[in-house]
Amino acid sequence: MEQVLLLNITYEPLRVINWKRAIALLTLEKVEVLEEYSREIHSVSFAIKLPAVVRLLRLVKRSKGPVKFSRQNIYARDKYHCQYCGRRFPSEELTYDHVIPKYRGGKTKWTNIVTSCIRCNRKKGGHTPGEVGLRLIRKPYRPTWLPALKITIGFKQVPLSWRDYLYWNVELIE
Repeated sequence: MEQVLLLNITYEPLRVINWKRAIALLTLEKVEVLEEYSREIHSVSFAIKLPAVVRLLRLVKRSKGPVKFSRQNIYARDKYHCQYCGRRFPSEELTYDHVIPKYRGGKTKWTNIVTSCIRCNRKKGGHTPGEVGLRLIRKPYRPTWLPALKITIGFKQVPLSWRDYLYWNVELIE
């Protein structure tokens, strides 16, 4: 079933929701429909085109707290590039790596974790990068940006109706 792009009242992309959630928000008068798919859903008493893009009618403020530590946010921080060989990979071909191995006291935290391709991760093994002739392209750091701005990363076929609402800084994979 179709996915729906949810925008803040400021037209900022917030997230992707399913069509059922979009219809529920529409019936509760919490969103307006900006774009529709050609497909319709029918009930006993009415038919409605499936929304493609909806905009909230009230402002949703983003959290100013720290960025959540997660595998996807590490990949987003490193722009899906292996931090050893520099090549870009799809997320299913990436892993994360402890720069200082855990058995040597390395912690699982922003400043010790980098994105790595499987090949480089195997080469590095339980060593430090320097011990096996690898160099970090960029030192790991705690990001200050909000990862929600990277929501559309990973969508291989972004609906045409969404393109006017995605910003230039949102990368589309095609």
